[in-house]
Amino acid sequence: MSFPVTSVARTAAPLDPAALARALESFLTDNPRACVVEDGSILFDMATSRWSLDAASGRCVLQLWSEGRTLSRTVVGLTERRDALRLEVKRFGQPKPQVLRLVPDRDGRTPSARETTRRNYLLLLDRVLARSFPEFKRGDTSTAADLEHSFGPAYVRGLLERGQTVWALVAINAEETQSAVDGLLTVAVLWLEQCRARSGGRRLVEGVKMIAPSGMTATLRERVEWLHPGAAKWELYELDELREVLAPAQEAEAGNLQSHLAAAFDPEVPRARSGAAVEQVLALLDPQDRERTEVLPRSPTEISFRLHGLEFARVRHGVSATSFAREDRISFGAGASETPLNEETEPLLRELLLRLFRSRHAGGSVRDPLYRMQPERWLESVLRADLAELESGLRPAPVYTQVPALLTSDRGMLDLLAVTREGRLAVLELKTSEDLHMPLQGLDYWMRVRALHAAGEIARAGYFPGVPLSPEPPLLYFVVTALRVHSTVDTLLKHFSPEVEWRLLALDEKWRKKRAVIFRKSGGTGARWPRVIAGERPA
Repeated sequence: MSFPVTSVARTAAPLDPAALARALESFLTDNPRACVVEDGSILFDMATSRWSLDAASGRCVLQLWSEGRTLSRTVVGLTERRDALRLEVKRFGQPKPQVLRLVPDRDGRTPSARETTRRNYLLLLDRVLARSFPEFKRGDTSTAADLEHSFGPAYVRGLLERGQTVWALVAINAEETQSAVDGLLTVAVLWLEQCRARSGGRRLVEGVKMIAPSGMTATLRERVEWLHPGAAKWELYELDELREVLAPAQEAEAGNLQSHLAAAFDPEVPRARSGAAVEQVLALLDPQDRERTEVLPRSPTEISFRLHGLEFARVRHGVSATSFAREDRISFGAGASETPLNEETEPLLRELLLRLFRSRHAGGSVRDPLYRMQPERWLESVLRADLAELESGLRPAPVYTQVPALLTSDRGMLDLLAVTREGRLAVLELKTSEDLHMPLQGLDYWMRVRALHAAGEIARAGYFPGVPLSPEPPLLYFVVTALRVHSTVDTLLKHFSPEVEWRLLALDEKWRKKRAVIFRKSGGTGARWPRVIAGERPA
C-alpha cells in the first residue's frame, strides 16, 4: 500500500522544512483516520486529535494535542514506507532524533500478525460451530479477499448446510477494529446475495447467521432491526472467544437508542455577542474573499468561519483564563489544525488565508491539499445554501448542519437535517467518494432521528420553529456524486425494511460549479412489516 505524499521520495532524501510540512499536510488530509505511533503504541488517533504545522521559522514544527496529551516535535526527516510514514523528529533541547510512525488506520498490526490472528480464529470458529449447530454440516469457510464482490479479509464467510436448506455465515474476530465489526452487516447482506446467486434456486438459502465479538455488537443489534423481514432470516450472535461460548445477541430496544440532540438556538445571538471578534477575523480578508466566507454559528458560544465547508477559523465565547469575566477567543487552522490568534501568530493566519483562498475554489487543482480537504463539507455547504436546487420538495430553510444525534459510533454528526414542504423530516447523508457502508451509516442517523421525532424531542429542542412537523417517519436521502456510487448500493438498499423510505440522488461530477442530478432512485413504502423472530420462517 502506498500513500499520496506530496513531494516525498521513497528514500530518506533531505527535505526543506516547507516540503516536509507539505508532505505531512498531504498525508493527514488524505488519511483523516491516521494514527501517530511510537514504539508500537498509539499516541494520537487523528480522528479525535488536532494538529498544527509551522515551517515559517526555518524548522518544520509539528504539534499534536488531544484530551489526554500534547506533543511538539521538530520534523527533520521523512521516509515513505509501504504501510506508513516514518518521521525523524527532535524534542526541544535534545540533539538525537527519535522516530514516529504515521499509519493510515488505527489497526496498526503487521500483515503477518493479522493473518495469524485470522487463521487462529478460523480454528476457534470451527470448534464453536460444531458445538452450537451440530445439526448443520459446515461448508468451507474463507477469509480470502474478494475485491470483485467487496469482501475483505477481516470477515469469515461460509455456509451451514442441512439437506436442501442452507444458511449463509459471516463472522469477525475480536482483534479487528470496531468500525470493521460495525461493517459486518453490510458483508452479511452481500454474502447472502452471492450464496443465493450461486445456488441458482436449487437450494433454499434461508438466511444469514452473523457472529461478532461479545461487547462489540451495539450498532449491529440496532441495524439488524431495520432489515427487510420478508427478504431473509437475520440472526446475530455474540462470541466470547476466551470461553468459546456463542449466544444470541439481545434485540436492541427501539426506545433506547444512544442518541443526543443538542437544543436549537437563535444564530443571531452569538453573532451579536461576538460581533467585534467576527469583524477582527473578517478584517484580515480581502473584500472579495469576505463575500466568499461563510460565518456560521455552531452553538450559542461558538462561531465558525468557513470557505466551501472547510473551517479555517473560529470564535469561542467563554470564561477568561485570568478572571471571572467572559471573553472571545479566536483560533485558526484548516482541518484538525488549530492555533490561537495573537500578535505572534497573525502572520501565520494571513499566510493560511492567502493559500486557502488561492487554492479552494471550483476551478482549483485536485493536487492541492486545501482543495481536496473535506469534499463532503464542501458539498454540504452548497446544498445548504439552496436545497431546492437538489429537490423542489425540500424547504430551503431552515436546514441544520452537523447535528449531534449519534453516540454509538465515531460518526457522531449527521450531515444535514431538513424538512419537506409538507412538514416531513428529511435526513441527508452526503458522499463524494465510494463507500461500501454508506447505506447502513445513513440508516444509523435515520433510525435515531425517527426515535427522537417519535418522542417529540425534535420539536421540544426548538428545531424548525413555525413549521408544523408531520408525524410520519423521516425520509432518508443519499446524495452521492454519480461516479462514486458504490456498485453494491442497490443490493444493500433492497434489503432495507419497507418502513425506511429512501431516495438516492446522484450528482454530476462537476457539482462544485453547478449541481445537476444525473439519476434518482427511491424505495420503501413506509408500511409496517412484522418482525421475524429468530427460528421462524419469514412470511
